[in-house]
Amino acid sequence: MRLKALLAVMVMAVILAGCAFDISEVNQYPAALVPATGSRPEQFTLNDDVKATFGSGFATRLLAGTRWQEVGSTPYGKVFSTKDQIVTVEASDIYEADLVVSNRVMTGFYFVVEKTFAPVSHPTPLSITITN
Repeated sequence: MRLKALLAVMVMAVILAGCAFDISEVNQYPAALVPATGSRPEQFTLNDDVKATFGSGFATRLLAGTRWQEVGSTPYGKVFSTKDQIVTVEASDIYEADLVVSNRVMTGFYFVVEKTFAPVSHPTPLSITITN
């Protein structure tokens, strides 16, 4: 009887080990968003597709031809939003995100709900066309 119980526990342990949830996190830092001021916020169109990685195993893709408008700034760069695609960053959770750019280099994303900045693994120069 004890052998059956032990065997059952071992089988359950093997099954549960195979179903273990892999935690994948994105580094986040508090970032106060200062809203853009003035009548003409900066706007640009992305010329090429861009792939952003965070070390989480998931990539965020930004599509060529998307139009971006400045919505504010953080200490990490200007924050841009688009209506041309839904931008999310995925790890063990999915975050609604806006693009953060400094000197035409993608530095990371601003998580809208969390009010945090998530740096990309490799800051990437952006090929853009200024539209204002």
